[in-house]
Amino acid sequence: MIARYTHPEMGGLWSDERRYQTWLQVEIAAVEALAAAGVVPVEAAREIRARGGFDIARIEEIEQTTQHDVIAFTTAVAERVGPSARWVHFGLTSSDVIDTAQAIQMRDACTLILKDLEDLAEAVHARAVEHRRTPMIGRTHGVHAEPMTFGLKLALWHAELARDLERMRRARETVSVGKISGAVGTFAHLEPAIEADVCARLGLTPAPVSSQVIQRDRHAELLSAMAITGGSLEKFALEIRGLQKTEIGEVEEPFGRGQKGSSAMPHKRNPIGCEQVVGLSRLLRGNAHAALENIALWHERDISHSSVERVILPDSFIVLDHMLRRLTRIVRGMVVNAERMRENLARSRGVVFSGTVLLELARRGVSREQAYQWVQRNAMRSFDEATDFKRLLLADPDVRSVLNEGAIERAFDLDEQLRHVDTIFDRVFQSVAAG
Repeated sequence: MIARYTHPEMGGLWSDERRYQTWLQVEIAAVEALAAAGVVPVEAAREIRARGGFDIARIEEIEQTTQHDVIAFTTAVAERVGPSARWVHFGLTSSDVIDTAQAIQMRDACTLILKDLEDLAEAVHARAVEHRRTPMIGRTHGVHAEPMTFGLKLALWHAELARDLERMRRARETVSVGKISGAVGTFAHLEPAIEADVCARLGLTPAPVSSQVIQRDRHAELLSAMAITGGSLEKFALEIRGLQKTEIGEVEEPFGRGQKGSSAMPHKRNPIGCEQVVGLSRLLRGNAHAALENIALWHERDISHSSVERVILPDSFIVLDHMLRRLTRIVRGMVVNAERMRENLARSRGVVFSGTVLLELARRGVSREQAYQWVQRNAMRSFDEATDFKRLLLADPDVRSVLNEGAIERAFDLDEQLRHVDTIFDRVFQSVAAG
């Protein structure tokens, strides 16, 4: 596990203690289902529930000899239960317990991730509303394009988070399946009704068909959804980092009192939180690749997936939980320099309105090719001579032969450029509310 990033609630779900508790939960559910079916004495099932327990040190001691973790576990439980322990693990194979228990852990961990995502979406929504009308320059290829608002940028993030939420909900459902179907999935020793009863007791859905294991395309779907979510967080964090560049200075992640940015340069305030989010997203993608590799197993099962999952499942959940929590804090506390946004919007001396001027000329009968030539030559002069673009247009006889001063002024109207912001907000947030 990645201990540095482990939040107690998420870390607890992947602790050895929780893993064995969940194994015991499955074993007890199986015994009680068998008792309900008349296979196991009811008193034995009660005794197993009452006395069933384990000591991790004892399990590890037994495993030194058995070299088999489930046998070590059932042996340690049997020592506490006594004679009724002959019904523990009755008719089960190890993967019946491991895979079903792991489904519970994944389901519960997904629930925490969904809560994290909802918190981040709420934070993004609040800042989007706050900056719905905060104008800034939009950039394509890293170059000034056309005006937009910072709120629109955040609305875009919110819409993506809504898709991440939906992906994670689907993935949680996909992995919330159990199996008690035996060594090759044939129910040779227990009836399918027992599996159905066990899964019902555990809040899972029975896998319609399985081999010795639950099929790993389900786990790959989960890890892929997590990697995509990580990609979204990386995108958001990368944008904050880009806007925090000294030359841009429009947004800054929070910098606490007493925080230090550099051991050598006391003036530094670095976007280290966003950089961490960007870096950790790479781990999620790598783990998703490993989950895809786990889909193909020999015949009805081998254990090549097992060692991988012991790393990628807890680490992915712990890392994504940390990324979401950290980015939520960053979004809530990020400094938005609206004045710098206006300054940067004005830095290009109005050439960002060139598209509107082009359309106005075309609307009045000038061919697109001719209009483009007129507008572009003035835009290039504005760049080369550091001259106001609007002033150049007003002095251009070709342009003035078609557009009067009022038409040119209207082409530079920022409110006209942003007139559909409210409509976009309604589409984003009303659709989310409806969903």
